[in-house]
Amino acid sequence: MATIPPYFTDYLASIRLTDTQTEECKTGHNTLRKQLHEDEDLAPIIVDSFLQGSYRRATAIRPSEDSKKSDVDVIVVTTLDRNQCTPREALEVFRPFLKKNYDGKYELQGRSWGIKLSYVELDLVPTSVPSEAVKDLIESASVTTNESIEEAKDWRLSLNWKSGAAGWPSKTSAISEAAEKQWEKEPLWIPDRDAQRWDETHPLAQIAATVAKNKACNTHFVNVVKCLKWWRVTQQPKPKYPKSYPLEHLLWLNCPDGVDSVAKGVVQAIESIRDQYQGYALMKQTPFIRDHGVPSHNVFGRVSGDDFAAFHALVTEAAQQARFAFDEEDTRKSAMLWRNLFGEKFPEPPPERSGDDDRGESPKSGGYTPRKDRSIIGGGRFAWHDNG
Repeated sequence: MATIPPYFTDYLASIRLTDTQTEECKTGHNTLRKQLHEDEDLAPIIVDSFLQGSYRRATAIRPSEDSKKSDVDVIVVTTLDRNQCTPREALEVFRPFLKKNYDGKYELQGRSWGIKLSYVELDLVPTSVPSEAVKDLIESASVTTNESIEEAKDWRLSLNWKSGAAGWPSKTSAISEAAEKQWEKEPLWIPDRDAQRWDETHPLAQIAATVAKNKACNTHFVNVVKCLKWWRVTQQPKPKYPKSYPLEHLLWLNCPDGVDSVAKGVVQAIESIRDQYQGYALMKQTPFIRDHGVPSHNVFGRVSGDDFAAFHALVTEAAQQARFAFDEEDTRKSAMLWRNLFGEKFPEPPPERSGDDDRGESPKSGGYTPRKDRSIIGGGRFAWHDNG
């Protein structure tokens, strides 16, 4: 078999956020968070703010040609009481602030405020008041840090974790272990304006689960996610659902621990999806996929039975393509098969030359140049409950 890690290194480099895009994300969310914490009307009701979504979980991919802008989710934990405040009222609390700072650039969404800048899109997501114990954790560096889970390689959700790099200032030092454990059983509540109710979400559990999975997969998991997110967005965009976080969560369930390459992770994850959910697809039923920290929430709640069946058919075809590519021993042929699956962002191998044994051992002119040094595949930079 040919796992061809150098090709995957180049592929991932071409689909993750660029350095410029990452800096634009940082500028956008740092500015927003600073303005929120310094606003004289909002500051008294803000416990703290933190980053969530694929940007934080290091599973973000480069924006497609259609969108062209990265997006960042900013969770704003407030002292608003969901028992005394309707979802619409909670969202409207932020309108004067947005009018003052982002006039003409914001819009009300179902459960958040969308802010569209020239270089980045931000989602401002308010939550209701948590318990005192969870307040302490939310104010800790492990939650408020600016770093993705890949930049902070030693990250853990702990009151005593401290960032090795500059991040959002922490208000909390050492607090009791009992308080630290409280977060596991206490989701946050976000306002759903359309449904006129408050919904549970557990972004901290999502982050912690991704960290654990990535470690169990020898740091390959976040790259498996990026590969297949790109495939979904650019090669197989229909049906619309599932995508984004639901797709990532499905991969979390099906990518086996211990994979030793991105290629193996891709193959085994989609083969598992093909096999585990075949019955649902045949019956055109949507499986119930429990979310991290909120087992009553179905991550696939927006996916119809017809859409799931269509998605499963795409995965079945992709699993066959990936298996052929993975089992192919000839490097050039393997690369071409992977390119057929992932599209033109996957490196094209150099032209075949007469008499060459193309197993990635001898350099060729043009196209991809085989490497002999060990390749290290990074997890990219950073991209709530993104059910889109």
